[in-house]
Amino acid sequence: MSIQETQIEEQAVITLTEGAVAKVKELIAAEAEENLALRVAVRPGGCSGFSYGMFFDTDVAGDDLATDAGGFNVVVDPASAPLLKGATLDYKDGLQSAGFSINNPNASRSCGCGQSFS
Repeated sequence: MSIQETQIEEQAVITLTEGAVAKVKELIAAEAEENLALRVAVRPGGCSGFSYGMFFDTDVAGDDLATDAGGFNVVVDPASAPLLKGATLDYKDGLQSAGFSINNPNASRSCGCGQSFS
């Protein structure tokens, strides 16, 4: 294991379920662009105070926290990291609901849509 790999593993902020990893890999493959990372962020706003942002990014800053998720990096900026520490990103595809969701132990309350929290 290289030093860089060790540093990446030690910086894990958010974990992904197997379903989320599979879906992100599928989406990255569809983009057909090298070096895409999944960026997960927390921004002010939303009906409960903060909202989640999630998008593919090729611009990774030196102070970003990166975690290898089995073939791609998950990147979190330093301001979002304390709000996401211990969170889990999941993906479900069923008749009742489909999409990504974040289970965040730091959220004291969430809105009905699941996209914002406080």
